[in-house]
Amino acid sequence: MNSTYQVPTAVNEPVLSYAPGTKERENLKRTLKELKSKQIEVPLYIGEKEIKSDKKVAMRPPHDHQHVLGYYYQGDTSHVQMAIDAALAAKAKWGNFSWEQRAAIFLKAADLLAGPYRAKINAATMLGQSKNVFQAEIDAACELIDFLRFNVQFMTEIYAQQPISSPGIWNRLEYRPLEGFVFAVTPFNFTAIASNLCCAPALMGNTVVWKPSDKQIYSAAVIMEVLIEAGLPAGVINMVACKSASASDTVFSHPDFAGIHFTGSTSVFQQMWKKVGENIHKYKTYPRIVGETGGKDFIIAHPSSNVDAFATAISRGAFEYQGQKCSAASRVYVPSNLWDATKAKLLKDIASFKIGTTEDFTNFINAVIDEKSFDKLVSYIEKAKADKDAEIIAGGKYDKSKGYFIQPTVILTTNPKYTTLCEELFGPVVTVYVYDETKFEETLDLVDTTSPYALTGAIFSQDRYALDMAMKKLENAAGNLYINDKPTGAVVGQQPFGGARASGTNDKAGSMLNLLRWVSPRTIKETFTPPTDYRYPFLQEEEIKKTEEKAVKV
Repeated sequence: MNSTYQVPTAVNEPVLSYAPGTKERENLKRTLKELKSKQIEVPLYIGEKEIKSDKKVAMRPPHDHQHVLGYYYQGDTSHVQMAIDAALAAKAKWGNFSWEQRAAIFLKAADLLAGPYRAKINAATMLGQSKNVFQAEIDAACELIDFLRFNVQFMTEIYAQQPISSPGIWNRLEYRPLEGFVFAVTPFNFTAIASNLCCAPALMGNTVVWKPSDKQIYSAAVIMEVLIEAGLPAGVINMVACKSASASDTVFSHPDFAGIHFTGSTSVFQQMWKKVGENIHKYKTYPRIVGETGGKDFIIAHPSSNVDAFATAISRGAFEYQGQKCSAASRVYVPSNLWDATKAKLLKDIASFKIGTTEDFTNFINAVIDEKSFDKLVSYIEKAKADKDAEIIAGGKYDKSKGYFIQPTVILTTNPKYTTLCEELFGPVVTVYVYDETKFEETLDLVDTTSPYALTGAIFSQDRYALDMAMKKLENAAGNLYINDKPTGAVVGQQPFGGARASGTNDKAGSMLNLLRWVSPRTIKETFTPPTDYRYPFLQEEEIKKTEEKAVKV
């Protein structure tokens, strides 16, 4: 067909309220009850096959770890190799598929999620990852839908970027998929990120081996269900739940490895990068390495700040989804003149938090993801109780008898280099340092140098000169910087997400910058009337020289 297609204009998916009496609340409650009443089995999705391995692993809600939601089948190195083979087998046909056909699949997936699958993807996220209804809605529904729709629009904008042409010449760019397969390694904490890490490369014509987190497989199964219903061909995205070593050893030694799309810990990403470097001589092409890793995200207030807005940013930024966001506020710098008022507001807010299961919509705080995370966080809390330069002023209690529950905890320290101001915790624990109100500029230097990470941060101030200074001093301290707002909640198309330093490659998910990493451009120059003589004009002799030579001969 000879047409230039215009895709539907992407707009951010509206966030539903789930207020009492709404249809979405009733539907979601019914879906939660239905999912919890039965057990499912999640296979390995490899090519056209749904494979059941010899090993079944139980999936349990973190807030009710005695309950079994179902089981997933765990793969090994042989299944990873099968997934690679399936991805490579599907590559030529998918890569040569017209872009509008690829776009239609992912646009349909977005509509399925916005409509008939909305309650199911939210319920799966609430049960499997212990997110309250609002956190599930903004992640599993809205952000996932936004990624799918906006990426289609970004793809068309990339394809439209073409070089200029001189007279008699037509220059153009082809945006080819990478040569080989892409490996997507995804985290437990965001269903949307898990989907985007495999779908973004696939949209651009790549085929993918997807290793989801073992704590997110319950909602990952719904993602696969939606993609299959949307018409995604077999082999384009192959989902293999397996141990990390099984996947990395096989993937990183394969000559057709073309790139990794990763979200997870800094240490794991660095080990992957090291392994890629060690094997670089094996690959057909230099792999694309795209990763978003850890964070030690900050909030700093200037003495002119609005206390209510500042304290609310701490409550939401540090404790929504139990602080298990890469962007969650983990360290807070408060000027001495605002501390008493900030403390009063913050402690009052925390005292009003309800903690419990996700099925009870009145609970603001739910469980941390698993026992390993629980034990790690408890060790930091107990250390703070024992240390002389730290004091727990809120929370500090925990219980894992039924679920992995940790009270939202605030540590106050007099040591600007205290452990919990420097190390990533990934839980509902925030550390506060009160600085001399006359030393705002010096404290900015402290914020910049305390942590190796540079993911998100927030600056509060009513003084525009102070804001300007802070933005410049903290230029490299955060890839996503917020002014008078919490450091979480990036929206696709509005705040492209990613950080630098130890926080990743800053390839900005939610923008065309990320999609550009999954193509390998080819420049094509076509000349309509090519030259037929090698001689350039500069080779011709000058007329005056010819005349002089003729005169000499005469």
